[in-house]
Amino acid sequence: MVKISPSILSADFANLARDIEKIASADYVHVDVMDGLFVPNITIGIPVVKAIRPTTALPLDVHLMIDRPVRYVEKFCDAGADIITCHVESDTEENTREALAKIHAKGKKAGVVVKPKTPANAVLPFLDDCDIVLVMTVEPGFGGQSFMADMMPKVAQIREWIDGRGLCCELEVDGGVGPATRDVCVEAGANVLVAGSAVYGAEDIPARIALLRG
Repeated sequence: MVKISPSILSADFANLARDIEKIASADYVHVDVMDGLFVPNITIGIPVVKAIRPTTALPLDVHLMIDRPVRYVEKFCDAGADIITCHVESDTEENTREALAKIHAKGKKAGVVVKPKTPANAVLPFLDDCDIVLVMTVEPGFGGQSFMADMMPKVAQIREWIDGRGLCCELEVDGGVGPATRDVCVEAGANVLVAGSAVYGAEDIPARIALLRG
């Protein structure tokens, strides 16, 4: 089954509780955390995750675009994150392993993320410890970018590794996902779709979520 994780980066930050309620028919709430260091933009952090936790029963899918996330993953878990993904490019392999272990020790789901220029095999050292792998289909840092179709072979390769190892690991894509790009993502092997403007820019948000889910 395809799951939809709308990104609140495209929501109205002055009315987050209201806009999170609008996506109640989705599967996850995607929370983009950016620190202005690992990526050039700054968004939200631990206090906002804690604030929105009581507003929804949906799992919070927290994407950490921050430098050395091992320093903060436990605090994000305590704030209410259910799924936390860390970029393989943001720290050493040893620290990334430690971050995954800390997340799991808190009883939460953990995964890794790869940027467009990062090869698929960068996930291999962590794959057996991942509940989810996120492939970026835009450069991380800003919403509203165009979908990078040339990332689909990477998605297909990671899907092959997941299935080949018999892992219970979700495969997520993030960036430029909408009605026109949904099918190619699913055909490549993704089962979780992050969509920001494609969801929040729709006149009928529940209908758009249903359309993306397929």
